Amino acid sequence: MMELVSSEQHKRLHPHKFTLWVAMASIIMMFAGLTSAFIVKSNLTGWRTMVLPKVFWVSTVVILASSVTMQMATKAFKAREMLRYRSLITTTFVLGLVFVVCQVFGFFDLWNQNIRFKGSSGAGQFFYAIAGLHALHILGGVVALAVMLIRSVAGKTKHYNSTPVEVMGMYWHFVDLLWLYLLIFFLIVG
Repeated sequence: MMELVSSEQHKRLHPHKFTLWVAMASIIMMFAGLTSAFIVKSNLTGWRTMVLPKVFWVSTVVILASSVTMQMATKAFKAREMLRYRSLITTTFVLGLVFVVCQVFGFFDLWNQNIRFKGSSGAGQFFYAIAGLHALHILGGVVALAVMLIRSVAGKTKHYNSTPVEVMGMYWHFVDLLWLYLLIFFLIVG
């Protein structure tokens, strides 16, 4: 009987994972709405297009590398290789910060191209809003990574429950894929 209950519990979706799925669905809807508004507004007269700064390609490589290190960190945690886990989660944390710094440099480059957030500049306005919101989601992930790193260094990991690490990994891969979607969207439509 006990084995049956334990087996049933393993088949259920963990509440944290369910909450993450709901959050990701709402984030998808938000970005879908913003990119849809971009398409609608781009058909208006006076619309100004923009060229993506090259630093956004660097940030793309950085975010993809961080996804790899996050996946490796998850595997290391599950294998109880805590030194390797700490090293990889630190690397993911640093790469997340580098991504945000690259985004800021990209925003400065756009600003220097006279693409402003206010007024009727067109694509640039949307890009600031959309990429800025994405950067905020990355910063939220970086804060979560910092908490996980501090817990691992402080020895707070008494139980090897991989759910928090898995949830963080799912979120991190999600924001990585979201960036790829946004980059491709602005390359094709923008």
